[in-house]
Amino acid sequence: MQINPFVKKRRQFIGLTIILTIFTFASIIITEYDVVKGFTSAPRAINWMIANLYPKEEALKNLPRILDKLGETVIISIGSTTVASIFALMFAILGSKTTKVNNVLSLFSRLTASIFRNIPIVAWAMVLLFSFGQSSFTGYLALFFVTFGFLTRAFMETIDEASFSCVEALRATGANYIHIIFQAVLPSSIPQIISWMLFMIETNIRSSTLIGILTGTGIGFSFNLYYKSMNYNAASLVVISIVCTVLLIELLSNYIRRVIL
Repeated sequence: MQINPFVKKRRQFIGLTIILTIFTFASIIITEYDVVKGFTSAPRAINWMIANLYPKEEALKNLPRILDKLGETVIISIGSTTVASIFALMFAILGSKTTKVNNVLSLFSRLTASIFRNIPIVAWAMVLLFSFGQSSFTGYLALFFVTFGFLTRAFMETIDEASFSCVEALRATGANYIHIIFQAVLPSSIPQIISWMLFMIETNIRSSTLIGILTGTGIGFSFNLYYKSMNYNAASLVVISIVCTVLLIELLSNYIRRVIL
């Protein structure tokens, strides 16, 4: 007896809802979270934010220093993404099912990407702190490693999806490996590759704020400094600057995507 697709989907939805509900209640019990207190404290938190987290005229004096740190953060994010993209593309070509040289290199590339991608950026920052201390280079490396792992996997999938037919056509004509890469793989994959790079630049600007708190650099350090000294007006100016920068980068990225895709 064949089950109606709509009935099947409804059963799956009900089952998923029940599972999520069970996990939610289990989490509340394990963490001893007070749900009522959480809801009742929300209005007080909002009132505190309205009363404290807004830039005053005195806080605007810190704007040049904030913009300088913000520029440092943006440069580190773009630099780490760009360099990681170059290495990621090389590993993706070796790891892709379409362009792999052999199974050993393909497995090595995929395993390397998986390791770098699955270690959280905070963990990378904490590990690198022991070797390089609190510096911009530490933040750069943390962003680089995570970006490299993510983009390697993304580029592999892009190459497999976008260039398979082109590669097969060139192989049929007897083209060598170098010609296949530069005549088929890169031309057919480059728009999507650029799109992934732009996505990671946006992501890294957000992540670098947290990294800056750990490494004592960039805009994250400025926010941490103002917040801990209870200069909430200046801290709010930092938040506004970050939000405006991310929105500007996103608008620019969307424009570039519309042009190249």
